[in-house]
Amino acid sequence: MSFFAVLFALLIEQLKPLPRVNFVHDSLRGWMHWTGRNFDAGKPHHAWVVWGVTALVPALLAWGLYLVAAQFGFAAALLWNVAVLYVTMGFRQFSHYFTDIRDALQRGDETTARSLLAEWRHLDASELPRTELLRHVIEHSLLAAHRHVFGVFFWFVVLSTLGFGPAGAVLYRMAEFASRYWGFKSRVVGIPSNERLLALSQRMFSLIDHLPARLTAFGFAVVGNFEEAAACWRRDAHLWKHANEGIILAAAAGAVGVQLGGTAAPGVTPDRSKTFDSGAGEDTARAEGSTPGALPQLDHLRSIVGLVWRSVVLWMLLLALLSLANLIG
Repeated sequence: MSFFAVLFALLIEQLKPLPRVNFVHDSLRGWMHWTGRNFDAGKPHHAWVVWGVTALVPALLAWGLYLVAAQFGFAAALLWNVAVLYVTMGFRQFSHYFTDIRDALQRGDETTARSLLAEWRHLDASELPRTELLRHVIEHSLLAAHRHVFGVFFWFVVLSTLGFGPAGAVLYRMAEFASRYWGFKSRVVGIPSNERLLALSQRMFSLIDHLPARLTAFGFAVVGNFEEAAACWRRDAHLWKHANEGIILAAAAGAVGVQLGGTAAPGVTPDRSKTFDSGAGEDTARAEGSTPGALPQLDHLRSIVGLVWRSVVLWMLLLALLSLANLIG
């Protein structure tokens, strides 16, 4: 069932994507606001209560509804899985920004491209040179592909295999959104409304994303330049503040041979600031806190798209083989 649920969800999402402003995102934001307002009184243990209500309750609800649907037969259970995956997984939830930025750069309209990047990631990109602009578009697109597709995919497959239906997809999406929501709210307000809640949401998502991040990086290595991807993974993942992000970006950089990281990171990506401090005496790219490879060019955007889609095909083929083996066995 897992293979067909993912396949149908991806196909439907390509044909009829959610609009840029949609009820799902509005509902998630409203849910986060409601849980924070009603369950967070600022005490240390309230952080656990808020996170549990925010992430675990929707996952358990999705599992419960799956069990109810399963009582009506295979088709009903499959339909519920597809519906949940449609709203939790998909390229079109972020690809419109990537496409618009790429089109603007192809026209030579870097001002619009910077404005779109700023709108997408809520950062100041007004003074980014073209190379750094491309670098950040590539990085954010890779992370978005992981969080909107591969991370959801892996957790859905694992928990679905154990009989939990789409609970894994919901858990991953809620944990990711909680980490992002409380981090964004803290930057807007200036200080965290509950520092423990912010730290807990980021720590829990880091734990939940630990294995998916490494599987995504492995997929990039397999469908790209494996030797260079493995070398960059081992050598350069520490260039980024968060280990899971560093592994994904370093592997992708090696897989397509492009420089990622860089000195512009602290000023425009405060949540992923460069922590490289050991480059003295090495080559120029390493000394500047970047992975080795060619400077980002417009053609690299096409290479990144190809890398991601080849990785999707890889994991879908593996899932199909596992499903076939399960049926035969």
